[in-house]
Amino acid sequence: MSKTLYRDPVNGKIGGVCAGVADYFGVEIWLVRILTVTAFLIGMGFFVLVAYLAAMLILEKMPPEEVQQTQHMRDHQVKQKPWQRGKTANDLLVDIDSEMKEMEQDVAKMEAYVTSSEFDLNRKFKQL
Repeated sequence: MSKTLYRDPVNGKIGGVCAGVADYFGVEIWLVRILTVTAFLIGMGFFVLVAYLAAMLILEKMPPEEVQQTQHMRDHQVKQKPWQRGKTANDLLVDIDSEMKEMEQDVAKMEAYVTSSEFDLNRKFKQL
């Protein structure tokens, strides 16, 4: 399923461009706003203003059904980062250790396959 870039005037402050960009890339709206204002203040003001106005004119408004879905996701957003879930440092280390062991096993499986007789790269290229 591909996402489409829309303006989100429901969650936006001026034209909904920052809210739409945030939804498209899956980041927080405040972060996009801060980046936009910072770019405006550090000397790219004209470019940011022109780009924002162009986006307001070019981008379509988000359809009502997507606004509801986006709002629903924002209202029921699950905390994704471990420190947001309230895990202790020891719990985080245990989780990281188990993830690393799983990755090590996956790499060992890949290495076993690549070094096996099933994986003969020369033969496959000769068939082409």
